Amino acid sequence: MMGSMTQRFDGHVVVVTGSATGIGEATALRFASEGAAVACLDINVEENEATAEAVKTLGVDAVALACDIRSRSDQEAAFAVVVERWGRIDTLVTSAGVYVGGPLSEISAEHWDDIVAVNLTGVLISNSLASLTMAAQGRGSIVNISSMAGKTSWPESAEYSATKSGVIGITRSAAMELGPSGVTVNAVCPGNTLTAMVRDVAHEVGERLGMTGAEWLEMRAADTAVKRLADPSEIAGVIAFLASDDARYLTGQAIEVDGGIILS
Repeated sequence: MMGSMTQRFDGHVVVVTGSATGIGEATALRFASEGAAVACLDINVEENEATAEAVKTLGVDAVALACDIRSRSDQEAAFAVVVERWGRIDTLVTSAGVYVGGPLSEISAEHWDDIVAVNLTGVLISNSLASLTMAAQGRGSIVNISSMAGKTSWPESAEYSATKSGVIGITRSAAMELGPSGVTVNAVCPGNTLTAMVRDVAHEVGERLGMTGAEWLEMRAADTAVKRLADPSEIAGVIAFLASDDARYLTGQAIEVDGGIILS
């Protein structure tokens, strides 16, 4: 990052859910590197505090807030702290999510309820709470993290695909509702990205297919046009663009950041 690009978000306040690891962590650091104060919301307290400390080393303010994204009261308390501390919210990034997959016949009610609570209900609550502050300001940007699984589907991932499709539905409706208030709402649909969650998925799915996690990741990389998987920072770069002034006329979109996997 060079020149005027470095401080695109000077004075901005950014809320990132799922900030302890992976895409959320990379996103928090990306916004901080461009001047934003960052509120880090995650259920994993220790790792989340480490993210907030890393943000502070970039010369901006940060706060780590322990938050179970499934809980409306947890989220309400966290958003209240953000508004009390900084008086505004310029960008929300809903990166908190879980992957669980398995045969259709084995999806238990408990397992379904939990993935919906995290991946879908949690996103809806975050959007709802951020929208109140942003609409009052007359400006803001929401970036929801969906997945390529929200655009297409594979066997033994119905519950994950359903929640990620739902995130796109929330995004489109919120974009239409909040547009007159100066708030944009978009979704990012990452392909396979080298995060701890994807490595866990690789091990789990690879085992079912009789291959190692590394072999499964190699197979997925071969499915892309660019023949490699994404680094979390590459997803964060697109998220930052969607929150920037360059994207003010872009809303209601679900953007594939997948290395061309959809082409295969």
